[in-house]
Formats: sequence, C-alpha cells, structure tokens
Amino acid sequence: MIEAPTAQLTFWEIDPAHTVIDFAVDQLPVTRVTGRLGLAWGTIAVPGDDIAAATIGAEVDVASIATGDETRDRHLRSADGLAVARYPTIVFVSTSVADRGGAHLRITGDLTIRGTTRAVVLDTTLRGRAVNHDGAELLGFTAETAINRRDFGLAWNQPLTTGGWLVGETVQVVLEAQAIKRA
Repeated sequence: MIEAPTAQLTFWEIDPAHTVIDFAVDQLPVTRVTGRLGLAWGTIAVPGDDIAAATIGAEVDVASIATGDETRDRHLRSADGLAVARYPTIVFVSTSVADRGGAHLRITGDLTIRGTTRAVVLDTTLRGRAVNHDGAELLGFTAETAINRRDFGLAWNQPLTTGGWLVGETVQVVLEAQAIKRA
C-alpha cells in the first residue's frame, strides 16, 4: 500500500521579546491584583498551512513574575507560591486544536505548574500575519483561560477577620504572543 504524502511542517518560534502573559486574581473581597510573566519561549509546528492541526509547546520562566510589588513577587516566587527554586518553569503542551471559525481556535493542552499537570483550554484568536523589517514572517495571537490555582498546589491563603480569604482561587490568564516563522 502506498501512503499519501504528509504535509511538510512549518515551525514558528515564540518570540520572548514580543510575548507576555498577564494574570489577575481577586485579593480581599474588593480588589483584583494583576501581574505579568514576561519570559516565554516555545515552538508551534504547523502541517502545511493548517493551523488547526498545529502542535504547540511552550515554557515560561517563573522568576520573571512581576506584580508591581517586590514583597509580593518574592512571596509568589517562594515555596508558599510558585516555588521557583524547585520549579523554575511553567510548561504548556497542546493536545488538540479545534477551529472555531474565522480567526478563533480552541487549544486544549496540558499545563504544568509546580510539578502538577492539568488539562486547560485556551480560547485563542489569531490576530494575523505580517512581515517584520528583517523580512521574517510573523504570526500574532491572543489566548485566554482561567485556572483554579489550588489545582496546581498553590494553596497558600490567609483568613480574613471579616470572613473569607485574602486570595481568590480563580486566576484569569491572557497571553499576547508573537511567533516568528523559522527559515
């Protein structure tokens, strides 16, 4: 039996200089704290031009976390938080990509934080393609998800005297990324 030829893979490298991950979590019953993870890298492998058949692997340098408050950032890097000394990266590996029509994709994958892996869904919008000043082809996208921090062992909290807890469980995540087509 003769097998049909498979589509050639096109590789895109996530550009750390043009990629950020913003997050937000409720603090106290009245405040939302935001932050950013700024150093991300990875690869997107696309068979032919079929972005819906892509596979994605990415890592984030956890030490890059910044919330605008160095005391809070040190706590988030500590063993109470993301335990950077033991788990220096957050890892995402896609398991499927579904075309949602237009420029919208639903990317499902395994997210590993603090050595714990859980399935997550990224609602993704392709922002478009362009060519930079060096002639390299670029791909831009935005991806959003929400995770429960306790699912990843991020259980630190403090009870409030008025009832409830200092830190909420749900973390909203928005990724703004640019990838460069590998020559």
